[in-house]
Amino acid sequence: MKILLINNFHYRKGGSETVYFNTAEILQKRGHEVIFFSRENPKNLPCRQAEYFIRSSESTSYLRRMLNYFYNKEARHNIEKLILQEKPDIAHVHLFWGGISPSIFGILRKYKIPLIHTAHDYRMVCPAYVFNSNGRICEECQGVHFYKCALKRCSKKNLVESVLMSAEMYERNRFLNPARNLSGVIYVSRFSRVKHKQYMPLLSSIPSTVLYNFANEPSVDLLNHFSGDYYLFYGRLSSEKGVDKLIDVFASLPDISLKIVGTGPLEEQLKQTVVRRRITNVEFLGYKIGRELQTIVSRASFVLVPSQWYENNPMTIIEAYSLQKPVIGANLGGIPEIIDDGKTGYIFQHDNPEDLHRIIKKTINMSEADYLRMAQNSYEFFKNNFSSENYAVKLEEFYNQIKDSYENI
Repeated sequence: MKILLINNFHYRKGGSETVYFNTAEILQKRGHEVIFFSRENPKNLPCRQAEYFIRSSESTSYLRRMLNYFYNKEARHNIEKLILQEKPDIAHVHLFWGGISPSIFGILRKYKIPLIHTAHDYRMVCPAYVFNSNGRICEECQGVHFYKCALKRCSKKNLVESVLMSAEMYERNRFLNPARNLSGVIYVSRFSRVKHKQYMPLLSSIPSTVLYNFANEPSVDLLNHFSGDYYLFYGRLSSEKGVDKLIDVFASLPDISLKIVGTGPLEEQLKQTVVRRRITNVEFLGYKIGRELQTIVSRASFVLVPSQWYENNPMTIIEAYSLQKPVIGANLGGIPEIIDDGKTGYIFQHDNPEDLHRIIKKTINMSEADYLRMAQNSYEFFKNNFSSENYAVKLEEFYNQIKDSYENI
């Protein structure tokens, strides 16, 4: 089968891109041919289809960027050229709202190519995509009242961005509704599927599956490091990730080290907070990937996921488990689906810093035998639920289901 993978970014920007590239790798290993469609960027990984990639937003005028956010004509034109050249059997899109845009819908229909979408976030039902407004869980739009995103400045407290996102939702739902253009949807948690269908009931008519993300097995030499002397957060440094609240908690635990890996819009603000408050047990390590990141994770005691939004299926947790690291995570979204409380880690009340403080203190006092058991449970959970082999089989089954049903229309 020839599969067209589509994503706004063709470099390892975040968890969605990790899934995008990992999916390509396992499909290729199983004998499928994979082709790509994305946007130009100096950070892009080498790609044979790069000549078809659309221009990045930075290389276009302000007016064109605004128009492309709603409907990218260049994406429509370029993907048609790519399809005519490569003739894919099926298309699988990851992140594309606001970049590649739904302009590709009509072209894929024209050439009778079924389109599957992995819903990494909530962009189909929430203008700001995270059900979080200025640090608080928010569902006020309820799938229809998108103007509230503008009123509340849900996107980074920025009025222009919030108005743009609200307008795009109204325009998209009227003219290019995903529920009428997608052939299938992959949800990465049961919670995500429920929430999407709650606010866009039309999605119930589209074939769907819940398919947890996966990670590859790490090198053997990265395993069996059970004497971690620090706690670790790694991911995007943005308000919905809860890093500011995490720093507050560790400020009251001066004898315990917290390392923070990642970059994002709050990076400088968080660093300034640490300096201003003279917090000496928090260290920022910057952006890390690959072997260097795995080494940092493998030498941690616990990985922390203090999210303040409905996180779906965080790669952070999956990668931590693959390296035998238990996780402390917030009780939001899909996180409780993949943390077996007391066995592979702990769940804390997301809006209760005292609860997180209590759990961290509890983990400090764990016996070596109890910690070892939790670390082993985490690794077993990874092998049973997040292996690449299991993922590949289920993904192929869904591809074939969608392709067969599409051909019978």
